Amino acid sequence: MQPRIHFAWKEPLDGLGHRTGVSLHSHTSHSRETLDFIPRFGAHHRLLGEALKVYERRYRRIHGHELDYHSAWWTPPLGPREALRVERNQIESAGLGALVSISDHDNMEAPALLRLLHEGREAPLSTEWSVPYRGAVLHIGVHNLPPRRAESRMEAMTAFTARPSERELEGILEWLTESPETLIVFNHPYWDEKGVGQRRHDEIAETFLFRYRRYLHALELNGLRPWSENRRTIALSSTCRIPYISGGDRHGLEPNAIVNVTNAATFAEFVEEIRRDRQSDVVFMNSYREPLRLRVLQTMWDIVRPYPDFPEGRREWADRVFYRLSDTNVQPLSAIWPGGGPRIVKQFLAVMHLVDIRHVRSALRLALDERQEFSL
Repeated sequence: MQPRIHFAWKEPLDGLGHRTGVSLHSHTSHSRETLDFIPRFGAHHRLLGEALKVYERRYRRIHGHELDYHSAWWTPPLGPREALRVERNQIESAGLGALVSISDHDNMEAPALLRLLHEGREAPLSTEWSVPYRGAVLHIGVHNLPPRRAESRMEAMTAFTARPSERELEGILEWLTESPETLIVFNHPYWDEKGVGQRRHDEIAETFLFRYRRYLHALELNGLRPWSENRRTIALSSTCRIPYISGGDRHGLEPNAIVNVTNAATFAEFVEEIRRDRQSDVVFMNSYREPLRLRVLQTMWDIVRPYPDFPEGRREWADRVFYRLSDTNVQPLSAIWPGGGPRIVKQFLAVMHLVDIRHVRSALRLALDERQEFSL
């Protein structure tokens, strides 16, 4: 059976004849998001680039070595319970049952904690595995690992990410797919996240796909990637005969912009539909029609905005950014930058706050509208 695409602005979620919505690929405060994109971003924006050079020189003068962006990371604002509720509410408000698989980067802490709560006792043990491969880093969604074996699987994935060996990769993928209830998804295959160059990244991603496709059950259509890129993934799905599937990639407060619908009652039944029947009904939600750049700005503001009702240690943006000073010394940025950080950061936060003002948001919607044609 061929996978299918639906657009919620043409076919509402509750009118498709399915009883369950599935939210895949979203992140919580347990996800470590790298900051190594900052120097690449600064290279293309002169003012930011000059400001970075000033603070890099200051850091070098004080600490005696270069600022290492790979040693820093930020965490999304929502904890596991809040993230679960955000995803469930979108689906349940349409009258459907909800299955939610949270997949933080390279750990399963969030779903493990959710399984201790009544409301999250059925949460799949899932992660987004970072796979260094031939100069790029590819991302693999690993959903619903068997509880008794999940820890050993996670240890193997973590060890590979730290010390990648192509000779070991196939064995790990085969091991991950042993359970028929586990789903392996190649996330956003055409996103050149590490900046190796689009053409080079595409070659690497397609080489990986065709070499290991027997262990890959689906390709992801990503809620934070442009329609042009998702359309390429749809074509790739047809070429390699692997079904496509949804993946929202939520990092802020907006629920996933793409979900699956199904008649499966459990996550294991949903996995069977994808793996055995190759059946996948993907729904692009109304939020996906919003200009992507505006949605990215909103997510950025969600990440850096203050949350006064959060527990102490998570309220301010600098509480949620961390820097490894040494192997045994990891500090939140709030401990390194008391008072809210440098002036340029405070100015940036003041500008980002404008996204929350209604008339400014309306103006940005018009200014950033890409006028995408959602055709297959």
